[in-house]
Amino acid sequence: MHEGGMIFVLLIIAISTTGWLINNWIRARHGYPMENEFKGLSHKADPAAERKIELLSTENERLTGQISRLEERIAVLERIATDPAERVAREIDSLR
Repeated sequence: MHEGGMIFVLLIIAISTTGWLINNWIRARHGYPMENEFKGLSHKADPAAERKIELLSTENERLTGQISRLEERIAVLERIATDPAERVAREIDSLR
């Protein structure tokens, strides 16, 4: 192989290695799991991150329930606003 071909091969190897290093550096910096060549993804245990996930999950459940209740109330208000006045009056009288 002549010199130009050898330089090209070495350049491809250098670019690939540099890209892999930059990718892993970005992943580590932003807290993504690191890729392990032989065992798949490696996760580092961070108790603070696990606690944040637990708190966010709890808050998400609470907010989902609150949204469901608000949707039900809006449906009732829409029904009251669109029903004829005499039917609303009849329902109110039947509740007395």
